[in-house]
Amino acid sequence: MSGTLPLIMTTAGAQPTAVTTLNSTLISNAEALAPGLTTDLPGSMVEDIASTGTGALIVADQARVDTVNSVTPYGANAFVLAQLGAQFGIPQGTPANPSVYLTFTGTAGYVIPAGFQVTDGTLVYSVQDGATIASSGTVTNVYAVATTFSLIGAIAGAVNALTSSVPSGITLSVTNPTAGTGGTVAESVESYRARVLQAGRIASMGTPAALLTALQALPGVQARLVTVLQVSGGWEVICGGGDSLQIGGAILQSVLDLSTLVGSTTTARNVTVSVNDAGQSYSVVFVNPPQQTVTVAATWNTTQTNFTAGAQVNALAVPAMASYINSIPVGQPINLLELDAVFQGAVASVLPSQYLTTLAFAVTINGASVSPTAGTSIIPGDPESFFYCSTTGASSAQG
Repeated sequence: MSGTLPLIMTTAGAQPTAVTTLNSTLISNAEALAPGLTTDLPGSMVEDIASTGTGALIVADQARVDTVNSVTPYGANAFVLAQLGAQFGIPQGTPANPSVYLTFTGTAGYVIPAGFQVTDGTLVYSVQDGATIASSGTVTNVYAVATTFSLIGAIAGAVNALTSSVPSGITLSVTNPTAGTGGTVAESVESYRARVLQAGRIASMGTPAALLTALQALPGVQARLVTVLQVSGGWEVICGGGDSLQIGGAILQSVLDLSTLVGSTTTARNVTVSVNDAGQSYSVVFVNPPQQTVTVAATWNTTQTNFTAGAQVNALAVPAMASYINSIPVGQPINLLELDAVFQGAVASVLPSQYLTTLAFAVTINGASVSPTAGTSIIPGDPESFFYCSTTGASSAQG
């Protein structure tokens, strides 16, 4: 078509061109090529071609509208979103192996090299940066990453065996005072979109948004395990996963006043690293969030008599419930209303919600049965911790 169709832009974005405009533009172009052409005779081949051509223009115009409207973090397709993220230095998250912070005890002065390996009996963990046993006989917060993938991190105290050998005359033992962080699969487009939007909110350095963006851009850091809390005396930075020195560097570059950083009152959760910048050494503290193990059991029933798809309901509900628990940001509560919606959405293909008569949940945290806060449908956990539910920790039964 030689005619140009204007792009109609409103506050809601690009808008489709009216069908009558597309049709009249098509006919005008055709008449310019064949003066005297008659296109409105019902049933004629020319009228049929004009109608078909208008339909093709509708499809092409909508493609143009969708393309223009995709140039935004809110509606961008995966490719455009990646380009927008690149502008902020935010790559899409890739799979990451489990990680853990270790404490070594042994001969003072012994250097634990990068690559030194320990195990919890299931996974082998490799020390990333190396460390030296202090004169006190210990060294803490030594960061290690599993050599193989698993969604499950090591429980506290489980990493207690050396895989690498030590020289004769050297004593060395290891443990992990806090639970490790489980591995992550490739980041979803939805999660990445949220991080790109957050990066666009940064007005200046020294703000929580700037710090969150810097931390979430680090390899191995899990976005849901990062938060900044305003507490008595200053700011508490919580960050799960990732290399401790890289985390310290990101905090140093994003926080204007390091004296405002406050660790956890539960000191075992604190990670303190020394970061060197321009020849000066700075001490940076952040909190490694503990894991809270959750089990959730759903009990449901239906008005349908002789219902035979119970096994399908359970098979659909279990991974959906576990996924919801594992998506809750650090410090945030379990919302039973949200869990209810997740269950119903997951099983809707075999049991529509209008046929549900009962849906109740029994929840435990670290083995203890818990109930919602009075007058609410939320179950809070430790404000510095995150929830984890394995697929075997979720169950569903008709009853």
